[in-house]
Amino acid sequence: MSYNEKDVPVNEKSSSANDVSLEKGHPAGPTAYVTNAEDDRYHFDAHDLDKVQRRLKQRHVQMIAIAGTIGTGLFLGSGKALERAGPLGALMAYTFIGSVAYSSLCSVGEMTCFAPISGTFPHFAARWVDPAFGFAVGWNYFYTQAITVPVEVTAAQILLTFWDDDHNRGIAYTAIILVFMCAINLFGVRYFGESEFIFSIIKLVLITGLILFGLIIDLGGGPDHDRRGFRYWKNPGAMNTYLVHSNKNTGRFLGLLGVLVQAAFSFQGMELVAIAASETESPRRNIAKAVRRVFYRILIFYILGVLITGMIIPSNDPHLLSDTGTAAQSPYVIAMELAGVKGLPHVVNAAVFTSAFSAGNSYLFTSSRVLYGLALRGQAPRIFAYCTKKGLPIIAVGVCSLFSLLSFLNVSSSSSQVFTWLTNLTTVGGFFTWMAINVTYLRFYAGLKRQGIDRTKFIYFSNLQPYLSIWGVFWTTFCILVNGFAVFWDFNASDFLTAYINVPLFITLFVGYKVWKRTKFWRSDEMDFVRGIPTIEETEAPYVPPRTWGEKIFDTLF
Repeated sequence: MSYNEKDVPVNEKSSSANDVSLEKGHPAGPTAYVTNAEDDRYHFDAHDLDKVQRRLKQRHVQMIAIAGTIGTGLFLGSGKALERAGPLGALMAYTFIGSVAYSSLCSVGEMTCFAPISGTFPHFAARWVDPAFGFAVGWNYFYTQAITVPVEVTAAQILLTFWDDDHNRGIAYTAIILVFMCAINLFGVRYFGESEFIFSIIKLVLITGLILFGLIIDLGGGPDHDRRGFRYWKNPGAMNTYLVHSNKNTGRFLGLLGVLVQAAFSFQGMELVAIAASETESPRRNIAKAVRRVFYRILIFYILGVLITGMIIPSNDPHLLSDTGTAAQSPYVIAMELAGVKGLPHVVNAAVFTSAFSAGNSYLFTSSRVLYGLALRGQAPRIFAYCTKKGLPIIAVGVCSLFSLLSFLNVSSSSSQVFTWLTNLTTVGGFFTWMAINVTYLRFYAGLKRQGIDRTKFIYFSNLQPYLSIWGVFWTTFCILVNGFAVFWDFNASDFLTAYINVPLFITLFVGYKVWKRTKFWRSDEMDFVRGIPTIEETEAPYVPPRTWGEKIFDTLF
């Protein structure tokens, strides 16, 4: 039986719902569904209806899914991975983390296509695992995303030092970036969608151009006409040692471990399309299409990009050790300089700047929507659920915008260390998010199976489940435990805390809410797969097949 067959008509629900459809103010009809106002398990009644509006179009969602998380982690960070682990080690790390990220996206994609509502995976965790688990997941995700906003603002400002390194003007540049970033989010989701659409096109052109450039350089098409091939895999070698150099096998293994966090930073944020589901037109169809394309995006842009990087520059090149934060740190720019190519580094720096701005823009959006979702269901102050007439959660956006002011910490040398700690705190938070998504999916899967709901009737499902989620849970837990292993070779209290403080913090959030609210884990037979979830008829517009060649190309691309 499909989940649509399991729905209950409005007239069989509580009369206190006032005959209002859950879906964006649609008038109640024979297929409209509402929550039961007397059931406070999810802190959701007829007065808490989702007030955001579906203004993101298909092309917005598809481009966000394809290029939304491609940023400084790939353009600049891949060089650090190459230096630490070698070309083969970096390739293995990015491939491995890519599989974990894909498992998490498939999991959240299926749950989101089933229930495209505000609150997304923190609400799913509260609904199908334990309300306390959802509370911990939601607040962990909110603060990691909110803290990452000033990180990306600072990254964008540092990129500008490639042309102008004046300290005083750097403060002004930071302020200008903040104003534009906050303005885009305050103008509404349509402006956010349009800006991300443009930024995503720039990022796709950049990464595609860099991959093609790297291939040309490798085959001897550069000004130096040096055909490199896999020369650097032989000398200095395919894998580097890290921390332990006396035993090469141990050192190479530690080198591989040492770049897992760097690789994960490049992939984090893939869940953005799920968070935007409640503001997306025809969310089930568009998000299903977006999730199906992510596998190819990981394969082409991440895996192929890292492979080409390891072919065009040796892992022992001294320039890889630089930490300028500008395009000069990019392995592609280093390869350009080695090959004698002039001018292109400026183009790369400009494009990477837009990617850093785009990442900060996206993190501001996700943090505000998760805060709004928590408030909507009583797990955050109710004032954050306030929306304007155009569906903008303006108070949530305003509060999250305040976090961007932390970027000014980097202006002072005495405060820069505090900023570095804040940056490190966000790293393991991403692993907790992926772990929570996969744990939630396993409970979701068990509940559907117990209640006889056929998930193969959903608009999107993965044949690899539940094995993908099991893979994701195991390896994210592993990464949480080992992410700070290097501190034990040269112990430092601040590094240890920033590597592992999220563990007791998450446990405190979970246990504290569980004791306070006396919540319980949901059994698979008592999970609710109906209440508060709009039907397909309510969310999906009729599909209009493309007719002209232009429409077919547009439909294929977006």
